Amino acid sequence: MNQKNMEFISLEDKKSMKFVSANKTETNTVELKFLIAKDAFEAEINKVYNQKKSKITVQGFRPGKAPRQIIEKIYGKGVFYEDALNNLLPAEYDAAVKESGIKPVAAPEIDVETIDDDGVLVVAKVTVKPEVEINGYTGISMAKEVEAVTEEEVEAELENVRNRQGRMIEVTDRAAAMDDTANIDYEGFVDGVAFDGGKGEGYDLKLGSGSFIPGFEEQICGHNVGEEFDVNVTFPTEYHAEELAGKEAVFKTKINALKYTELPVLDDEFAKDVSEFDTLDEYKADLKAKLQKKKEEQADKVFEGKLLDALVEKLEAQVPEAMVDTEAENMLRDYDMNLRQNGLDLKTYMQYTGTDLDGLRAQFKPRAEKQIKIRLALEKIAQKENLEVSEEEINNELETLANAYNMPVDQVKAYIDPEDIKNDLLSRKAMDLVKASVKKPRAKKAKAEKVEKTEETEQ
Repeated sequence: MNQKNMEFISLEDKKSMKFVSANKTETNTVELKFLIAKDAFEAEINKVYNQKKSKITVQGFRPGKAPRQIIEKIYGKGVFYEDALNNLLPAEYDAAVKESGIKPVAAPEIDVETIDDDGVLVVAKVTVKPEVEINGYTGISMAKEVEAVTEEEVEAELENVRNRQGRMIEVTDRAAAMDDTANIDYEGFVDGVAFDGGKGEGYDLKLGSGSFIPGFEEQICGHNVGEEFDVNVTFPTEYHAEELAGKEAVFKTKINALKYTELPVLDDEFAKDVSEFDTLDEYKADLKAKLQKKKEEQADKVFEGKLLDALVEKLEAQVPEAMVDTEAENMLRDYDMNLRQNGLDLKTYMQYTGTDLDGLRAQFKPRAEKQIKIRLALEKIAQKENLEVSEEEINNELETLANAYNMPVDQVKAYIDPEDIKNDLLSRKAMDLVKASVKKPRAKKAKAEKVEKTEETEQ
């Protein structure tokens, strides 16, 4: 019996396992041996027999009445072995792992070596967490670069707010112009034949938005409400619909209505309407401060990302492929969940992008490996620095998660292992330690300045 990539779920410990040995056979691989007691195995076989006997037909016996010995004689002594082992192995394997002290990072490969009077001797090939080392993680030379907010950025943000406060005014006394919103009916023809996707009714088109084929919106300008006319355009040569690419088309068009956006005047009254401030200057100062905060937060993320890259470079570890595969699979599962929350699923996404599961896994693997190395680096730093997390800190984090997800704390505990919370908090503390120790790079003197000083000395 050889079972690869089994998913083991912790069950109650039946106390029937005898740990035999755990020997390192190669890098990041341990051969774990344990014995399932004969009486436990026998009891499980009998349980499986009682569950399945009603479905086994034996000549001369009514359904469900054939003795176990008769069934085993007909179908073989091991007829119930596989089901019995599958029932027992999860708890027995977990107990053996716990007793051995190893830290698996992927599902094991399971072999049954012997089944005899002593019981069932199981051999598990287990991929374990790699041994790691990291040095030079404090005192890293790195600068955090924060850009200053420009007046142009403040004005652009102010204009965005202004546009959101604009109101639509119907046009009745002039022709369409750029920046108007034209409500139109249209139907497109190529060589006199209408084509799929070329028809629309009551469509609101912002003139100058560039949302239609080049040249279309410009030809709406100059026409009045109620007017019917032709718009002549040529599809781009790289148009997404190949049958239309590069083709000349005529759109029969009618303007149903015209509107334009009336924007409010930028003054103190505007500031009072859109904010808690009394003057436009105060409001602009607040916008600038908020934009600056966003830039600082972005700079923090970039800085931390570069710092993590530096830690990965300093990490000494051979990450097992199975560990990367498991992490990539978890990422793929999370990605599928995010797609579903946005009304898609993995199957539809793959159809759109022309990829398959193996292709997606390959895409996730580099990021998965990096995430593993980051985690290993921070765990090792926490260990070397003797960092600790208190029960109070764990409980506070559980409370924070409970509030974020609007769930009772006990329910959060059912989904998240407190040990995982502890490890996350330790990693955060390790990262805080690394960030606090960063040294700013020394300013380099310009070469021109050096040359100038040399010339002055020579004179």
